[in-house]
Amino acid sequence: MSGSIRYSPNATAFRGSPPVSLFGRDQAKKVREYHQGIPAYRPTALRSMAGLAGFLGLEKLYIKDESSRFGLNAFKGLGGSYCMGRILAEHAGIPAEELTYDRLREEDVKSISSGLTFVTATDGNHGRGIAWAAKQLGASAVVYLPKGSAAERLADIRALGARAEITGLNYDDTVRFAARCGEERGWILIQDTAWEGYEKIPAWIMQGYTTLALETVEQLGDEAPTHIFLQAGVGSLAGALSAFYADHYRERKPRIVIVEPEKADCIYRTASANDGTLHTVGGALDTIMAGLACGEPCSIGWDMLRRYADGFVSMPDETAAKGMRVLGNPPGQDERIISGESGAATAGFLFELMTRESLSELRKQLGIGRDSRVLCISTEGATDQESYRRIVWG
Repeated sequence: MSGSIRYSPNATAFRGSPPVSLFGRDQAKKVREYHQGIPAYRPTALRSMAGLAGFLGLEKLYIKDESSRFGLNAFKGLGGSYCMGRILAEHAGIPAEELTYDRLREEDVKSISSGLTFVTATDGNHGRGIAWAAKQLGASAVVYLPKGSAAERLADIRALGARAEITGLNYDDTVRFAARCGEERGWILIQDTAWEGYEKIPAWIMQGYTTLALETVEQLGDEAPTHIFLQAGVGSLAGALSAFYADHYRERKPRIVIVEPEKADCIYRTASANDGTLHTVGGALDTIMAGLACGEPCSIGWDMLRRYADGFVSMPDETAAKGMRVLGNPPGQDERIISGESGAATAGFLFELMTRESLSELRKQLGIGRDSRVLCISTEGATDQESYRRIVWG
């Protein structure tokens, strides 16, 4: 194991009734109505892992399995499709309250979308979602991937009609490259990270992710989780979902813990420093968790996380690898879940947390044990088959 699990608590996490959020339940309902208009939309499964819960000493364990989302093998299409819809609506003069997927398919809007090109940087899943959404709506897409991206992920994006290439840059520099290309060529940058002067589009992407969160609370019904574990790259998914769950559960808000790879732990470092500034990680960001290999936090995502997350974890790659193996070979009658390196990050951390004696004090600190009901999100399936086999088969 290349490193150890490190934890930073957030003593200032919001308790009680939070202010109405951009990512709260009311907004999520509007977003989900848009997604429901897409023919490929289906809620993804929330799997009850009774055997694994018993093995780990928990009351309940639920895994939200995003591998079937829109046929894209990952959750990212939710953000890209909703954001692209909002952008097209603006270009067509359609008020947000009148936005529907069917309206965007009408000829007057299609004539506008056919002249638009969207550009983005991606580790794979986000770019695939953008390519798919552009194809559905008749627009063009250009996708740049960072150095070391899997050939399978590049091919999947190209198969959807997008122009795509792998750069010689790390993820954050690839984002800057995509932004420059957009400025020079009149393309629309559609990125799930925010910085000063670029907030509206990332916020729309984050709102798109709340459909996932709304599905989970409806699937859970009256059974509220006591703990939720979320993975973070730039923090857009984790931030949006943390805000949603805080808004939905209010006084019953679960403990929310954010996990990251130790080689790209910009959220953990920002939380640990607790000095009011965003902290970055440079260099190659060399982690198997490609979807989380991001060195610069999303400012909007961090703003939600500093309010609503209870703690932050930096962990080695082997922890995610263990999560992939556990979900792929669960005990008892649990259904097997094929989860990629980033998707299995939270399950891997949970397994380590509950089985390693060296983490007993952290278990006490998080108040997790026999009475705990835990929710994790498997954000992707095996988006790189060669890597998945190498890790799971050992």
